[in-house]
Amino acid sequence: MAGRRVECLWKHHVMEQLKQRDRVQCQAFEEIIHQYNRLLERSDLQVVFSERLQTEKYEHQNRHDLSPGVEGSRSDSLQQEMAQMRIKHQEELTELHKKRGELAQSVIELNNQIQQKDKEIQSNEAKMQEYQHQISHLEGECRDLRNSLADLERANQTLRDEYDALQITFSALEEKLRKTTEDNQELVTRWMAEKAQEANKLNAENEKDTRRRQAKLQKDLADAAKEPLPIEPDDDIEVLSEDAGKATGETSPSRQTSRTPRRASQPPPAGLLDSISNIFGRRSVNSFGSSPESAEVPSACADVRVPSTALHIFDAHDGEVNAVRFSPGSRLLATGGMDRRVKLWEVVSGRCEPKGALTGSNAGITSIEFDSAGSYLLAASNDFASRIWTVDDFRLRHTLTGHSGKVLSARFLLDYTRIVSGSYDRTLKLWDLRSKVCMKTVFAGSSCNDIVCTEQCVMSGHFDKKIRFWDIRSESIVHELELLGRVTSLDLNHDRTELLSCSRDDLVKIIDLRSNAVRQTFNAQGFKCGSDFTRVTFSPDGSYVAAGSADGVLYIWNVLTGKLDKTLDNGHSSAINSVSWSPSGVYVASVGKGNKAVLWSDM
Repeated sequence: MAGRRVECLWKHHVMEQLKQRDRVQCQAFEEIIHQYNRLLERSDLQVVFSERLQTEKYEHQNRHDLSPGVEGSRSDSLQQEMAQMRIKHQEELTELHKKRGELAQSVIELNNQIQQKDKEIQSNEAKMQEYQHQISHLEGECRDLRNSLADLERANQTLRDEYDALQITFSALEEKLRKTTEDNQELVTRWMAEKAQEANKLNAENEKDTRRRQAKLQKDLADAAKEPLPIEPDDDIEVLSEDAGKATGETSPSRQTSRTPRRASQPPPAGLLDSISNIFGRRSVNSFGSSPESAEVPSACADVRVPSTALHIFDAHDGEVNAVRFSPGSRLLATGGMDRRVKLWEVVSGRCEPKGALTGSNAGITSIEFDSAGSYLLAASNDFASRIWTVDDFRLRHTLTGHSGKVLSARFLLDYTRIVSGSYDRTLKLWDLRSKVCMKTVFAGSSCNDIVCTEQCVMSGHFDKKIRFWDIRSESIVHELELLGRVTSLDLNHDRTELLSCSRDDLVKIIDLRSNAVRQTFNAQGFKCGSDFTRVTFSPDGSYVAAGSADGVLYIWNVLTGKLDKTLDNGHSSAINSVSWSPSGVYVASVGKGNKAVLWSDM
């Protein structure tokens, strides 16, 4: 109804405008048309008057011919009057012709203007029709938009109601979580207090028992010293020789003292061992030995060959390859790529033969590590998880989820029953493989790009250009070392006394872990770190360092001389992401942003 009323209003407005225009234009040309009509009438009268004049002249001439003498004088005067009248009329006729021409020109111009106005009217009518069509179309769109807006408002109201309900539920759950956390904290506090009380009681009982045993031992010794006993041969009694007894004829005091039987030595009470796990959950070391979970440091390789040629170049994955690692026996090579798979390759006579693929990851693989026996393989991936497979049967054994960002590195601790993982979410997590749970989460403050572990320390390289050293026992950062660029990779030498780092300032550095200071810095013209996750490696004996560049060249430095030893550029056509040196020292493997992997050696 409102639309029809609006349509009537604008039509009425258009009609009024057209009428107004007609009135204005007609009024402007009405006087000109009236004058033109008058000129036409006067022109017609002039023609009639000329004809009458010619008729009178003809009649007068005829009369003059009939009576030339009588009317001579009158004829002359009449002719003069006629001549004057003719001249006057001729002038008026000339003036009228001139005005007629002007008016005719005005009429032509007005006709042209009228035609132009008619064309404008037609054009305006066509535009009006087009605008009317557009108005109809826009009105339809407006109706559709109003309907859509109404639907969206209803949906928005529904979502708002759902949000309010979810907010109420969230508040209730948050309050429940807070109460549960408080209860848990209270239970832990009570448990710790009770445990401390039990420990104090046990220590007190142990001390009482020890004092009681010592008092009894002292009393027995005193009684034995006061009451001499007959000498009897015994394994536990120290007897003097017969010759000495005969010679002296008496028993010496030392001999009396030695008659007391020896008591079996008893170890002192162990007391209550500290059972509170530290940040990485290592067992406490007692006073009688080291932790049973400590692992042996691998021995240095006796024969390390510096590679000089690419033995085998092969397509490793369907896309970018991020990680590569040799097994402890150098028999297997593992690669991980963006195709979400870990592939195993058997190194046979300088070639890598495919052995199998480990599947189960939902995103690209970022790092790979074998355990010390080569039975398990640990891989971190971009799907916020770390996974463990058994190498023999390619079965997925554990999936460790809990990070809120992609996991960039995961390592076995030295006891191989726990794992440390570092993530883009700026946290480090400790996982227990026996219980398959996260034992500890540490906020590092920056994205963790790589991790390495020693017996008592975990070292992590971060996006904020810092290397952080975490003490396993003290639950805190014991040292921070800041480099000039984002840390991309960390590696340890064979005796775990030196740390190798690579950073985005295109420098490879060796850090002495005994002094926590940079000992050597390697760089080369043309060497450039290709990404935030470029991995570098020590040789098995720690004498060489291998790193891949953004231009696909493999650089090898000599640690003893501190100089660049070799550059190998005939394997990769894109940036090298990761390098691994085989424990046997014979092979070096590298992978890059393409799908290629290269096996290097000096053969």
